[in-house]
Amino acid sequence: MTPQLTVSDEVRALAPGFTHVAVEAHGLVNGPSNHDSSALLDDAARRLAARLGGRAPHEDPHMAAWREAYTAFGAKPSRTRNSAEALARRALADGGLPRINVLVDLYNAVSVARLIPVGGEDTDRITGDMRLVRATGEEPFATMAGGETAVEHPDAGEVVWCDDEGVTCRRWNWRQGVRTRLTEESVNALFLLEGMGPTASGELGAAAAELAETLEKLSPGARITVHTPG
Repeated sequence: MTPQLTVSDEVRALAPGFTHVAVEAHGLVNGPSNHDSSALLDDAARRLAARLGGRAPHEDPHMAAWREAYTAFGAKPSRTRNSAEALARRALADGGLPRINVLVDLYNAVSVARLIPVGGEDTDRITGDMRLVRATGEEPFATMAGGETAVEHPDAGEVVWCDDEGVTCRRWNWRQGVRTRLTEESVNALFLLEGMGPTASGELGAAAAELAETLEKLSPGARITVHTPG
């Protein structure tokens, strides 16, 4: 069953320019990072460098809009960066982008190339529907600390994605929880692409189409559907 995605009125008031697109996929083939997924990441880094033309990632207008949104709910965007900006900084650094697994590499490549926050959730691990809300501060967030599973809680007022079991991603798209992340055993996934600002919708549509096309190439026979907000 497809989780429904909703955005609370509080979040819409905070950032009226926010929009999102979801790519639902069933019957995926995942596994360790390989030559194909690594090549996608290398190409994404080249596309990013060409897009920026020597600028820093935070100077891109889309990243600037995300920084404004983070500031609006009390985060310091120079320390707590949205996922796209954080990945872009790594892509431009000497160490380059991390290799995680095929599916994560794939959506990270789209995120970096398009400079758009993209996340992936294992739909078999999601409980109920997913909601973007301002946290009360009581919600549980499953993470890792010192190599062990731990539970944290978001700050009150922080923007978080959550399901019926707890927070799945803190500070909008800053840190994903371990409970619903894509592993090498994942076969069903929901990829979330997020945008901020007046031009975001068109950019998200193009990014979603690219993601769906690459998923089909790497997982022949997978059933893939693109969902846009109604």
